[in-house]
Amino acid sequence: MKPHAEIAEVWPRDGRVRLVGHIHGHPAEGQWRLLLTRRSHAEQRLDYPAQVKGDRFEGELPVADLAAATGTAEAEAESETEARVGVEEWDIHLTDGEVELRAGRRLDDIHGKKKIMVFPEQRVRGIGVRPYYTVKDNLSLECRTGAST
Repeated sequence: MKPHAEIAEVWPRDGRVRLVGHIHGHPAEGQWRLLLTRRSHAEQRLDYPAQVKGDRFEGELPVADLAAATGTAEAEAESETEARVGVEEWDIHLTDGEVELRAGRRLDDIHGKKKIMVFPEQRVRGIGVRPYYTVKDNLSLECRTGAST
């Protein structure tokens, strides 16, 4: 199996998304950070410190940062006569500056998490932010403008 950041816990609450997991298949030495990459604009990235002890990592990201980075143009559209609904996705990696390990949950033998595991949405400035598993059981974030889901 490819090296990756194996997610054990996802805690979306209180304006933050907290992630806990283990580094799988790669040495855990060095300084690690959570790296978020906007899928539609790969040059747009956000990163946050991650604490690593042994192979266990823990980090959190503020939902307001995602809302601000995603929603400038989209939030302006909401002030028009009809709110526009749009979705932006952010992929999550754990990085030490040299390697980027995709965050996901693959070691639990539960396939198809996208349809099974549903996390609550947090709304900030008209943008709903929700973690979700992709069809490949990677963890990403969905930022939805407009109507709440």
